[in-house]
Amino acid sequence: MRTLETGQGRFISLEGIDGCGKSTLLQRLSQWMTAAGMAHVTTREPGGTRLGERIRELLLDPAYSGMSQESEVLLYSASRAQLVQEVIRPALGKGLWVLADRFCDATLAYQGFGRGLSLDRLLGLQEWATQGVLPHHTLLLDCSLETAASRRQLKASTPDRIEREAQAFHARVRQGYLELARRDPGRFLVLDAEKPLEEVLADLVSLFRDPLQPSLSKAWHGEFG
Repeated sequence: MRTLETGQGRFISLEGIDGCGKSTLLQRLSQWMTAAGMAHVTTREPGGTRLGERIRELLLDPAYSGMSQESEVLLYSASRAQLVQEVIRPALGKGLWVLADRFCDATLAYQGFGRGLSLDRLLGLQEWATQGVLPHHTLLLDCSLETAASRRQLKASTPDRIEREAQAFHARVRQGYLELARRDPGRFLVLDAEKPLEEVLADLVSLFRDPLQPSLSKAWHGEFG
């Protein structure tokens, strides 16, 4: 897959097992980018569009526990295709930054390493569904299964279809993410999500300084410098 070349905008995805803290980190990144005057959009997967949100309901509903692996992959890919066409490409074309809660790496980690489906086949499907779009940078929040589970419990919400999977499944997903990061170190930045959020954010500032625009780095250093 190829990274989409744009002007000043950048596409940043956040990945990790459920409960790692990526959604919270995305919110904070968005707040700081707004404070720094950096035009951007935030989105999530599955979802992010009217069609995608309907697909999200199907994918996460525990009532569909018998969903086949093939149906699962195709539904995730359909949501992603719509998101690229409707949100990501137009935003980057305007020079906006895009912050996404998950993208293609989630399919490789969950359906590839987690479910055991062919990575080569999944890569081909994602290439087609996204028209070759790939994040410029991917932030992988890595934490133990125990930490992730305790954080999910704090949400006081009913576990969705994916969260209800066995511990062994989530372990494979976590290792899958780490393997993807090992294979593509130029795009991935692995953050220790065992730490409190403020420390994770501080690590992001120190490790991810060069790829970011000076205005964003300045805003972050004003907070943590």
